[in-house]
Order: sequence, then structure tokens, then C-alpha cells
Amino acid sequence: MRIAVLSCFYPYRGGIAQFNTCLTDELAKEHTVRAFNFKRQYPDLLFPGKTQFVTPTDNIPQIESERVLDTVNPFSYLRTVSAIRKWNPDILIVRYWMSFFAPSLGFVTRRMRSRCKVISILDNVIPHEKRFFDTPLTKYFLSGSDGCVTLCEAVEQDLLKLKKDVRHIVINHPLYSQFGKKPDRAEAMKALGLDPGRKTILFFGLIREYKGLDILLEAFGMLPEDYQIVVAGEPYGSFAKYEKIIEGLPGKERVHLFLNYVSDDRVGTFFAASDVVVLPYRSATQSGISSVSYHFEVPVIVTGVGGLRETIGDRGTGLVAAEGSPEAIRDEILRYFSDPGIREDCVRNIRTEKERLSWGTFCRTLLDFAGTLPDKKEI
Repeated sequence: MRIAVLSCFYPYRGGIAQFNTCLTDELAKEHTVRAFNFKRQYPDLLFPGKTQFVTPTDNIPQIESERVLDTVNPFSYLRTVSAIRKWNPDILIVRYWMSFFAPSLGFVTRRMRSRCKVISILDNVIPHEKRFFDTPLTKYFLSGSDGCVTLCEAVEQDLLKLKKDVRHIVINHPLYSQFGKKPDRAEAMKALGLDPGRKTILFFGLIREYKGLDILLEAFGMLPEDYQIVVAGEPYGSFAKYEKIIEGLPGKERVHLFLNYVSDDRVGTFFAASDVVVLPYRSATQSGISSVSYHFEVPVIVTGVGGLRETIGDRGTGLVAAEGSPEAIRDEILRYFSDPGIREDCVRNIRTEKERLSWGTFCRTLLDFAGTLPDKKEI
């Protein structure tokens, strides 16, 4: 089978590109796969981070792709359609995670539906940071898909609110597999300059308002002195409000900041040094960070928003706070460390999940779903 994947790949960096690389590599084991990449993903003025691209210090897998789609150049939309049609795939897989991409990706998918099956993998339908144009643009994009894959039930519910009759399936986010083995804990603590005698909390990933780092910092201020926290990730926007909170904490010297994008070869160091990952999100669908935590067998404490209760609490791989407040987060952290059996149960359940959430399982389920969609006639 010939399968085209249209999304971001190397030299772009981040979780979406990593997911696409793992997906493409797995599909290519049994099928002919071609990656169609962005020529320009975001205009620099609209990108909140330092760079969209890998740097010389990033150690990430490269993948061959055809860079053709410029999201803000309509002429490239036509070139993308032409390039994919020329390759003549049986299936076109497209990733969708925010309405900014609806005009470009929707243009392509609406013109490919007559030639092949079009399947959209939806990270979000209703974005974390909502804008008035999100719903009409997302509806436009969805009109070009024969079927949709959501990565959790929360996104499925959002999808059905916009398009009740859509053919769809839920396939949980598989585990990232490119980070290698978990490093030695003592060496990881030394590399990060941490106190090995303290309980270590990790906040990992891009720092954005909806991810609730401020909630976690305020919770940390209520914990005893034998706790330390690691914040590792690139801020999207100003870090000033978090600095103000840290300055007011009684244990500010126990807050360890690593405010840069973390390259793949350093990810394991942060998880090896940590006892638990905390995701105090104000809103969420699923979380790629929890998938990384599973890879390194580190339990997770989350708020019960979006798909986090479903993917963490219901699976027994972590704890779910009663609400998204500093007090509730503090209580779950204290409960986690109060009983070693909690960690042991979580790790045992994580190992079960690791068997279930493989890329092989994800791709087989996706292609089985594709087989249920109507075949297209040649035009």
C-alpha cells in the first residue's frame, strides 16, 4: 500500500515532528510511505518560541521528506496537491492540532478526497487557547477528511460536537521510543546539580499558560524542605510571572530551572533524576509528556481535565488531583510520597501500558480503520 503523510518532519522539532517520524518509520516496515513536509510551518512573527528548527545540539532522528507546503502561501497549496497526486497514494494521513493549519491542510485534503482515502489524526479539535475563528476553520478542515483518529476520548467528544456523523476511531497516543534507556539516577542527579537526598518533582515540556506551571510552583511553596522541583522546557512567551512566584517562595533555592528546549539525548537525564512528573494543566486533551514518562517508567500526577483522567487516573499510572488548585496538587504530591506502594502500583501499571501503547499496535489499528472507509474510484 502507498501511504502519504502530510505534516511537519525534520528539520522541524517538537513533539508533533517526533510523533510523525515514529509513525512513518513504523508504517514503512510493511508499506511504501512518503513524507510531505512544510516548507514553512509558521511565519517567524507568529512563532512564540526561540526556533522552530533543530539546532546542532539537538539529537533527533532525521527523515527524508519533500518540503512543499507553505502555510501562508496559497500557491504552495496547489503545488502540494499536485505533488501528492503525482505520487498517487492509496491513503493520505494528515495531522491537525490547531486552526492556523486549517486553510492550508483543508485545501489539500478537500482536493485529495476524490483520489485517495484521507485520514486526519486530531491532537486537538477545540484548542487550549480558544479564538473566535477556531470552530469555522476546524469545520472547514474536517470537511476534507474521510475519517478521523483522535488520541483520547476527550478529543472524540469535541469532534462529535462539530461533526456528529464523522467516521472516527479513538487510538491512544503511543509511547515515544527514540529516547533510549533510562540513565543512572545518581549520574543524572549530579549532571543536573540536584540534591540526591531530596524528593524530586519534574515539570517538563514547553511552558505555556494552560499548562499551569504557576499552580505547581505555588503548590511547591507549601511542601516541606525535603522537596525540590525541576522545571525543564522552553517558555512560550514571558517567564516573568513565574520568576515573581519563585522569588516569593520560602524554598526558592530548591527550584532548578532549565529554560531551554530539551534535546532528545538529554531527556532521559531529567526523568532519571525525578521521582514523579506533575502536569497541573488548566486544560488538556492528551499529553505527549505522559508518554515520555511511561517510556522511563516515572509516574505522573495530573489535574482531571480533558483526557488526562482517562489516560492517567483510569489506567492507574499516576494520581489525579481533585481540582486544579495549588492545594489539591500539594495534597496529591504528599499522598504519592506518603506510601511507597503507590509508586510501585503505578510503575506496574505503566509497564502494562507500555505493552499496549506500541507503534505497531497504533498503526495496525489505524490501517484496519482505513479499511472500513469507502474505496475511491480513479478519476
